[in-house]
Amino acid sequence: MENAVTDAPILVAIDGPAGSGKSSVSRAAAERLAFGILDTGAAYRALAWTALETGTDLDDPAAVEMLLAAWRYETALRGDARVLVRVPGHVEADVTAAIREPDISAQVSRVSKHPGVRDGLNAMFRRIVADSGLPGVVIEGRDITTVVAPDAPVRILMTASAEVRAHRRAGELPGLSHEHVLADIEARDAKDALVVDFFTAAPGVTTIDTSDLDFDGSVDAVIAVVRGAQNELADSASAANGDTP
Repeated sequence: MENAVTDAPILVAIDGPAGSGKSSVSRAAAERLAFGILDTGAAYRALAWTALETGTDLDDPAAVEMLLAAWRYETALRGDARVLVRVPGHVEADVTAAIREPDISAQVSRVSKHPGVRDGLNAMFRRIVADSGLPGVVIEGRDITTVVAPDAPVRILMTASAEVRAHRRAGELPGLSHEHVLADIEARDAKDALVVDFFTAAPGVTTIDTSDLDFDGSVDAVIAVVRGAQNELADSASAANGDTP
């Protein structure tokens, strides 16, 4: 059965560069596995939105960390993943649509560059997963396989060539040429490289190169890795209980 899972909860951590398809593939894989999905990028976007809304200096690490300490973030791991933010006495809003606007996208790196902010959000992500009550959670985004969930039983680096990623993005952004999108992708790669290496898998991380895979093939590749891990966990559990084949 495609949605069958082992009794043990499983965490699937997926990293990847911009345009690799990790967000859409992660969501589709989670749906087929009946797992939850945690989009960590949405949290960074929501924090950037809140900083702008409250007049916080995004380039001041102390100011952003102070905001983060008072900030409340809510999202569902299944179904309609609305994003709600609140700073008591200052702002309370549904920012699901607002955080996808280009002007917010342009500000995300200004909050994600602060180590203390990343540490605080990583701790929040771990709490969300721990409190989920689900059989499994797919968590994707920055630092996932190395910092947020370095002990996850499934860790995947999803990548693709810059040319392929630009081709995919250009198809999603009418009016922009392939050359323009490729230049943006390469610039984003260079900026991301200052924070995390999205192109070299850490020890124990499985690389899935989607350059020659379509969407369904990419989802199948992720699910195959998860199924393999579930089988290993089941075998380990059986061995620990003294079961014989």
